[in-house]
Amino acid sequence: MNHKNPLSPTFSARRTNNVVRAPFQPRGGDDGRGASGVHIRMRHRFKTIALAFLMLGACAPGGYHEGVAAYHRGDYATAVGEIKPLAVRGNAAAQTMLGRMYASGHGVPQDGALAVQWYRSAAKLGQPQAQLALGLMHAEGGVVTQDDAVAAAWFRAAAEQGLAQAQYNLGLSYFKGRGVSQDDSEALNWFRKAAGQQVVGAQNNLGFMYAKARGVPQDDDQAVLWFRMAAERGYAAAEFNLGTMYDNGRGVPQDDAMAVTWYRRAANQGYADAQFNLGTMFELGRGLRRDPVEAVRWFRKAAETGYANAQASLGFMYERGNGVPQDDAKAANWYRKGAEQGYADAQFNLGVMYENGRGVIRSNSEAAKWYNKAAEQNHRHALVNLGLIYETGQGMKQNFVQAHLLFNIAAARGDRGAARFRDQLIHRMTSKEISKAQDLARAWQIKNQN
Repeated sequence: MNHKNPLSPTFSARRTNNVVRAPFQPRGGDDGRGASGVHIRMRHRFKTIALAFLMLGACAPGGYHEGVAAYHRGDYATAVGEIKPLAVRGNAAAQTMLGRMYASGHGVPQDGALAVQWYRSAAKLGQPQAQLALGLMHAEGGVVTQDDAVAAAWFRAAAEQGLAQAQYNLGLSYFKGRGVSQDDSEALNWFRKAAGQQVVGAQNNLGFMYAKARGVPQDDDQAVLWFRMAAERGYAAAEFNLGTMYDNGRGVPQDDAMAVTWYRRAANQGYADAQFNLGTMFELGRGLRRDPVEAVRWFRKAAETGYANAQASLGFMYERGNGVPQDDAKAANWYRKGAEQGYADAQFNLGVMYENGRGVIRSNSEAAKWYNKAAEQNHRHALVNLGLIYETGQGMKQNFVQAHLLFNIAAARGDRGAARFRDQLIHRMTSKEISKAQDLARAWQIKNQN
């Protein structure tokens, strides 16, 4: 999303001591983090087995349906008594259900090995739900050896019989290149088949592929169509994604109020991406009345799930006393949580707290450590502050070459202050040092172009 009111730090004359506001976007994922904007989310979890066992036994002999009915009313002893004899006699539907009972421990002691044995017997007879179950077990590992290729083969066997969950999982295998060669066109094909059978995860993922031009030309109208289809059935990832489309004005007119509506629906289901974005909408007053207390509430919900962006945002609210009483110790604590997950803004902000002794014991070496972690991700403000530490020798050994390199990289990323610091530093360097620093900058540029 392009902010109407970008949240950029205001720099002091010499050092960037102000915290950086975490950008308004969900954390990275398979689609990564960008410079700005809200990311659309792909659903990456394999679809598990449905418990609609009645569908397995359309051609089952007498006793099967009685067993199913007993299972669903919680009379597991009767269920086992009806199902197990049929399974022993080779009925594939009964074998599948008995495998599920051993897997769950309903009516029999939980036993993964026996679950696999019964699933395998049914799968060899062509029972698609059993094939799906074996695929899931090999995808996850544990009871059986983790093997993506075997998982994909079982997913395919069930998918080719029209089992919707297996079609979804095979699409996901192709999308991620798990057990098969990565192939967006094949992923699209299988997601489309599953989506046609109303698998909401597949509908959401089809929307993602149209939005991201994965295996198909980019088409925001189609993306919105598929996101809406799943969102209207209450699928949280699709609700979030539809919110981002309204937020960005992609495939629909830009509409903050509609973005808030869909974010809220997903957020109320515990979807952390949506909770973070809804918090930011409250903070900025976009699509609703500005309310920093509500912003904090939603940031906290997402932060407590381990969502690094929200942890950094909550730290920022405590650091500024916005929606909560000002508290540097709590700010530093939340920055640390995000920083330890590798979130560059949180690492930079924690470095600032250490450099200024706010909420933590002042330590230039700790500040340098966290600036360095953020700088390794090309965080331009961290590059500047780390460069200044190298220049002054506070927190680490003085090194003009490294300082010049860091200023140069930050300047190349659009930091005007960094360009000024670099040009000032040149007057204190030897020609040999300048040449070495520029060689290092060229090497960095080549590396980051590839």
